[in-house]
Amino acid sequence: MVPETESMDFKVGELLKDLQLDPSASNAIDRALSSIIDYINNIPVQEARAEYAAGFLRDLRVPSDKVNFIFKSPEAIRIAGSYSIGCVAKPDVNVDLLIRMPKECFHEKDYLNYRYHAKRCIYLCVVEKSLKSSPLVRKIEWRTFRNEARKPVIHLYPVIKHAELSEFFIRIIPTASSVFDGSRLSISRNNVRAFNQSDTSRATPYYNSSILEDMFMEENADFVKNTFNGWNSLGDALLLLKVWARNRTSIYTHDCLNGYLISIILSYLAGGPGGNHINKSMKAMLIFRVTLKFISSNLLAKGLSLRPLTQSKPSNEEMMNWLKAFPTVLYDATGHANLLFCLTKTAFAELQDEAAWTVNCIDKCRGGEFEEIFMTKVDFAAKFDACLRINFKGNSIVNSFDFCLDDERWGLVEKHVQSVLQQGLSDRAKLIRVIWGSAPSNWSIKEGFENFGKEPMLVGFLLNSEEKCFRVVDIGPHAENKEEAANFRKFWGEKAELRRFKDGTIAESTVWECAPWQRHLIMKRITEYVISKHFILPKEDILYVVDQLDFSLHLGGKDPISSSTSLLEAFETLSKRLRLLEDVPLRISSVQPLDAAFRQSAVFPPEPHPLIYEKGIAKTLPKFTTTCIKPLTVMIQLEGSGNWPSDAAVIEKTKVAFLLKICESLQARWGMLCSATESEVNVLVEGYAFSLKILHERSLHLLGNQAGNDIIKSKRYIDEELFLRSQHSSMINGLNGRYPAYGSVVRLAKRWVSSHLFSSFVEEEAIELIVAYLFLRPFPFHAPLSRITGFLRFLRLTSNYDWTFSPLIIDLNEDFIPQDEWEINENFLSCRKSSEENMQNLERAMFLATTYDKTSKAWTKCLPNVETLRRMAAYARSSADLLTKLILQGQNGPCTWECLFRTPMNNYDAVIVLHRDKLSYPQRLLFPASTVHGKHVIQGRASKDFNPFIEVGGAVQSFEDVRSKLLVNFDPTVFFLQDLKEEFPETFKIWYDSLGGDAIGLTWDLKRRKRENDEHEIIKKLKGVGEVGKGFVKSVYFLKAPKLQV
Repeated sequence: MVPETESMDFKVGELLKDLQLDPSASNAIDRALSSIIDYINNIPVQEARAEYAAGFLRDLRVPSDKVNFIFKSPEAIRIAGSYSIGCVAKPDVNVDLLIRMPKECFHEKDYLNYRYHAKRCIYLCVVEKSLKSSPLVRKIEWRTFRNEARKPVIHLYPVIKHAELSEFFIRIIPTASSVFDGSRLSISRNNVRAFNQSDTSRATPYYNSSILEDMFMEENADFVKNTFNGWNSLGDALLLLKVWARNRTSIYTHDCLNGYLISIILSYLAGGPGGNHINKSMKAMLIFRVTLKFISSNLLAKGLSLRPLTQSKPSNEEMMNWLKAFPTVLYDATGHANLLFCLTKTAFAELQDEAAWTVNCIDKCRGGEFEEIFMTKVDFAAKFDACLRINFKGNSIVNSFDFCLDDERWGLVEKHVQSVLQQGLSDRAKLIRVIWGSAPSNWSIKEGFENFGKEPMLVGFLLNSEEKCFRVVDIGPHAENKEEAANFRKFWGEKAELRRFKDGTIAESTVWECAPWQRHLIMKRITEYVISKHFILPKEDILYVVDQLDFSLHLGGKDPISSSTSLLEAFETLSKRLRLLEDVPLRISSVQPLDAAFRQSAVFPPEPHPLIYEKGIAKTLPKFTTTCIKPLTVMIQLEGSGNWPSDAAVIEKTKVAFLLKICESLQARWGMLCSATESEVNVLVEGYAFSLKILHERSLHLLGNQAGNDIIKSKRYIDEELFLRSQHSSMINGLNGRYPAYGSVVRLAKRWVSSHLFSSFVEEEAIELIVAYLFLRPFPFHAPLSRITGFLRFLRLTSNYDWTFSPLIIDLNEDFIPQDEWEINENFLSCRKSSEENMQNLERAMFLATTYDKTSKAWTKCLPNVETLRRMAAYARSSADLLTKLILQGQNGPCTWECLFRTPMNNYDAVIVLHRDKLSYPQRLLFPASTVHGKHVIQGRASKDFNPFIEVGGAVQSFEDVRSKLLVNFDPTVFFLQDLKEEFPETFKIWYDSLGGDAIGLTWDLKRRKRENDEHEIIKKLKGVGEVGKGFVKSVYFLKAPKLQV
């Protein structure tokens, strides 16, 4: 195999090639730029009128008579940004064009009270008006510069014919070199008089920095260009960093990182006082790592400068003043401006976390993880454990802020929301990320800011441990701390209450009482309360994404997982009694539950049945209860003995004899209810049914010794399956203890797989392993702490993973060494090599390797095949896109949360609709089968022989008569499907929902039978399907005939 470092270098090299512009595209851009520059330089001298930007001036509160001037063409026009240093990263192809406004357009004191910003905008209006009439221009749009409404820029789309440049635009950015005295814009000065309070002058550091940025933009562009000149590996590192940041949408945004700031940071490390970090002998990937290591450190929060060491640096006092005004400081090359003044404290914290997490991955994976670092989309919906959308449209609190004083209205609201949530959630969240892209998509300067802030605000939460997140009581200040207690009550209002705690402490507190299965809603309740209280918002304007998919797991408005405690108690009772049995020839040495319900991963764990208690019935009886009871598999092992037979079939008979004896003993000693057949033995304990299975290790050895036997090959022995399930259960139980969200994510994943009728093709253990991978190898994310985020990542992993060329290695104990991974890869390559001749029937299309199964034979040896896996991946991709949209934008028209679990029935060749009142658990049906558009073949009546519910409360019949109607391990759907396969072997594939769906899809199995295209024959077969399921099948629809393949 190719060493990982060499593979990484190769992939990085290929990525860099894909990012770079074709020479012909660069030539086309150069021609367009030359024409646009010439056109702007030739704009005639004219009067610049305030009316061009009437709304803009109105909202800045700038009098129109203060901003009239004579427009003159720019003093200089220069190309800046990534294009100027040859580091444009496709597909985002654009060029920054800096146009220097003449000094004569400004008065000496235009830095005051937004007069500079007003004139800057009017200057751009004249440029835009002239360019609009040019044949060189296809389209012009107004945009903000880094989301600063007070600093608009023009996006100019030139007429250019090139395949790579369909969305190419030129960003025209005004600069103001040497227009004002820099000392007048010191961060300690006030330059917006309306910002003062009474007679107290308040500094305007953000306003001043906004002007300083324009004044020294050209000098800083020169500094970057000089640093990158002739240094190819530095340019490549910039491209890699841009791809890395661009994939992480919450850090590649207005208040955090952009391509320009990345180039500034690289210039600092390469050419400024930080020059010892990077040298020209380094490769791009090493520079990439060093840069991320630097970002993850706290040096930027201590204040740095781009000025060379030979020049004077800011004094410690000056730096302290800057750090009081801004969370991070990086002096520009002139020593006047902070290039990071827009970087907020939480954005910087998130940036540091992302950088540190990536460095950790690079170091830990020894050169691997290329896809996770550079190709995986780390967007808002998938990254954060919870997302909050707040609609502030028309909100009185928000509208009470001025549009622009020192900072802009939207930045102030972001900070206010951040503060309220931070105080309300305290240590429940590791990070709260507030982003409000306030600028409208279609902005008209004449309208001013009236359409800003109409889009909802997004808030992302990275949660702390479950213990902190789902804490029921928050303890506030002690009662004797009068001032703190008063502030606490003011913040919490009616939720604050004075409590005496067990240790005698009397303190303010808030209490969020709820049932254990509702604990995941506590953060939602807190968030909705504090936002609603402090911003006077109705709950309809607050959407906290956490429980929108719970409907798919609930029965009767309640999560059946709430019965887990009684299930474990029942199992404990059974386990103790089994170990105490003395009249069985061999004592029982171990008892292990194998069912998914015991590892918190069953979609519908059973609830205690009122009719199967040893001493009669449950204390409280419902009017109706279910007829069918699903037994839960329990594996037992007996003490060692040399008297076991050596023949596998005889061993199975011996095990049945042992189980029957165990049943007799349980009945004789404790009066326990048991039902036994030759194929299974069920014990009824405290409302639950347990199916007992014996594992005998000698059978495993026999399987190995008889490996050449064709009969052995064709059948997996019961002991082998028990052993694998035992190993799997133990490891998943351990995983559940480490990752509390695991169980709920698995349940959603299983519900989704079943809802889309994949139950025939995907084992539930396979789903558990795929979800386990998300927790064990979460990079580029952190392990999910919420069900919806984990479910979204499951959908994306299923749809995006390269199943054909990569095994999915699930290191459940996290103890794999390189030798283990090498062995798994060899097994995978061997498996693929044996299937090269027929890729459609690829063996183990989904290769899941674990500690106990390095060859992926346990759960995916035969299914799903390539065709099924492709279909599943396509469904997952569609669901992932919809879920992302729902998280970020909410429900809109027909796109609802329920749609994630609705499957299109027109993708099958025929559809069987069952009588829903004859399903074993009709209450689990999510959506009744939708109208099927096809030829209606048959209509069947429901049988009266089976009813899924038994009347209990007030029943006239005796208790024994009622109990005799119970059916253990009976599911009419399963038996119907078995009969269907026997009656029509190799005719069609059967798609069904094992969790309670009333529709079954059929697709013609074209690979195993002679092709037919006779509709009459097909209709005849479908009528036969109805006959097989008579009394259970409601209707059959014919949609498509099989396609003939020549």
